[in-house]
Amino acid sequence: MTTAIGDIDLLGEVTGGGDYHALLPHSVDVEVFGCRCRCLDLPGLIRVKRAAGRPKDLDALAELEALLAERGDESRG
Repeated sequence: MTTAIGDIDLLGEVTGGGDYHALLPHSVDVEVFGCRCRCLDLPGLIRVKRAAGRPKDLDALAELEALLAERGDESRG
């Protein structure tokens, strides 16, 4: 979906992650432009992008993994 502030992906199921209930433990509550929503945590996002294997997802992995390393996240996926 394209909005005035950018693109948003809304998915019923995610390759490598499963459905909403399977992904819920790997999500965080965030506020985006005044709306609360659940988003995958960084290790979860890396895992599903790797599983999807699309060029655009694979291209994002290096930056996401660098962010994870910078944060020192101990829950690496």
